[in-house]
Amino acid sequence: MTDKPIVLVASVSIIKDEEVLMVKENQTKCNKWNFPSGHIEMGEDILYAARREVKEETGLDVELTYTTGVYNFISSSKDQVILFHFLGQVIGGSINLQEDEIIDSAWVKVSELINADDDKLRNPSVMKQIVNCLVKKNYHPISVFHKQII
Repeated sequence: MTDKPIVLVASVSIIKDEEVLMVKENQTKCNKWNFPSGHIEMGEDILYAARREVKEETGLDVELTYTTGVYNFISSSKDQVILFHFLGQVIGGSINLQEDEIIDSAWVKVSELINADDDKLRNPSVMKQIVNCLVKKNYHPISVFHKQII
């Protein structure tokens, strides 16, 4: 066992016309494509964190509509990650990348992500599980998440 804390992450697929918004992260070890995502802060509501991360990374305001589920994995940095993945639709804002964290964005056909090069994706096995859910439209209602009780 390690003393490392579990990392909680919120991630969002924004789909428009059978395409999903991908962001290319600016990280020293890897500049890889990912869905807009980031850490859930201590005491932060999961749904709020997902919307906040999209806004910070892309400039877009989203309404969360569904979830594809919760994913538990060990990251390349050997952290245990629990990732909550959502679908969202744009309700405002415009693409305005946070260039210190995100160096590019692209709308990609969801079906093309199934065969994407693993070397270009962040946590490719998890991303492909999510993409499989997106292709099959295997979504769950957002109501499975309850508001944070304070």
